[in-house]
Amino acid sequence: MNNNGEYYFAVDLGATSGRTIIGRIADNKFELEEITRFPNNLIVQGGHYYWDIFALYFEIIKGLKEVARRGLKITSIGIDTWGVDFVFIGDDNAILRNPRAYRDPVTFEAMDDYLKNVFSKKDVYNVTGIQFMFFNSLFQLYAMRKEDNSAFNHAKKILFVPDALSWMLTGEEVCEYTIASTSQLLDPRTKQLDEQLLASLGLDRSKFGRMVMPGTQIGVLTKEVQELTGLGAVPVIAVAGHDTGSAVAAVPAKNEHFAYLSSGTWSLMGIETKDAIINDLSYERNFTNEGGVEGTTRFLKNICGMWLYERCRLEWPEEVRKLSHPELQGSAMQVEAFRSIINPDDQVFASPTSMIGAIQQYCRETNQPVPETPAEICRCIFDSLALRYRQVFGWLQEFLDKPSSGAERSSFNLDVLHVIGGGSLNKYLNQFTANATGATVLAGPQEGTAIGNIMLQAKAAGMVKDIWEMRRIIANSLDLVKYEPTDKAIWDEAYEKYLRITDNK
Repeated sequence: MNNNGEYYFAVDLGATSGRTIIGRIADNKFELEEITRFPNNLIVQGGHYYWDIFALYFEIIKGLKEVARRGLKITSIGIDTWGVDFVFIGDDNAILRNPRAYRDPVTFEAMDDYLKNVFSKKDVYNVTGIQFMFFNSLFQLYAMRKEDNSAFNHAKKILFVPDALSWMLTGEEVCEYTIASTSQLLDPRTKQLDEQLLASLGLDRSKFGRMVMPGTQIGVLTKEVQELTGLGAVPVIAVAGHDTGSAVAAVPAKNEHFAYLSSGTWSLMGIETKDAIINDLSYERNFTNEGGVEGTTRFLKNICGMWLYERCRLEWPEEVRKLSHPELQGSAMQVEAFRSIINPDDQVFASPTSMIGAIQQYCRETNQPVPETPAEICRCIFDSLALRYRQVFGWLQEFLDKPSSGAERSSFNLDVLHVIGGGSLNKYLNQFTANATGATVLAGPQEGTAIGNIMLQAKAAGMVKDIWEMRRIIANSLDLVKYEPTDKAIWDEAYEKYLRITDNK
């Protein structure tokens, strides 16, 4: 990019790496450029897992310095991150401790303890509509209270990770809606943190910042940050602080008749609705209602995703790890289809010592051929993910066909599935997904989270009117790859096999 015009500065942080990116809108299209890329290292100390919040702040400052060095004019800054994790701020306005990471072992048993001794599972779901996962903020905070955690005991404010980083830049304490919605502390009907759930943790609403919606200006860079970076009083915007919220905002859909699959380490499949869907069926199937932009709800289900493949890849010999993804995945296409099938969301795959061992044991226990080679294991993962996607896609259609709980939405057929994120480049899995679901799959953008972040900044600046104008500009800027379903009878038969195996496990 040249230095003509104004740019938006996006900070996009994932659980393994982060990036700073600049973007702009010109001629009804957007442009992106990566400024910096850096690792997000998990710190293991004293039996706990932490994020290095100061290292992340340093990298944001580094990216802003580079922008200033190049003489680029920045209209605003927006930060998105993974969900659920948070930072404690003390009475002296200092961070009390690096934040715990969501995979910290202390939370493994906290969920069951809380649901047994504090509130019932059904009662918590009826308030929040959030999928039960052991690392949700509710259970992290409960575990910290029980262990008499000193940072918890002395916190003046609790800020979710993107809000904490925005506070480090501006000094302003906010609670952005989409990131708060991942906590299992928020009621999606009132769009506020629930007082009873907070009280069950010994907390009250004053411990959190003011609630803000995506597109709200949080503040401007402090004098300190201005001096550090060489920039002026640049506004910091609350984008959809949850990375999936920003990614879904970037789905280049033409109308509301679509489902999305945010495909990466996690796969998140869902629909965008006007209201939360909270009923007995959504509870039984463990669907979640997370905050979206412009007051929408992201009704979705977390699926284990490429975590399975990534963990296996780490275990394979060096000569296998040296293969490119297309090479390894191409070899998987040469082995027998549907030879071995797993449920990607079985608890045994959550955090096994050996992912290869877990997959092989699952197949032994279900009386299937045990995959041995990397190609066989890869094929098992891809076949199984596509079949799991079919199951969840069918459930989404059921929810649309049977409106309940007062939600205002019309029934329509889901015939398009937008795949966004890094997984949108996986041509084999995309085709399998089209075959399994029977839907047209449109793949792209890969950089959905950063695009959504930047587009929400543009909306805050008045450059775009609403989410549909955002999506029109995004669609106009991309060449989406289309996958049409084939081999229906073969995939129907495979799905019946998948149901027999997973129902009996």
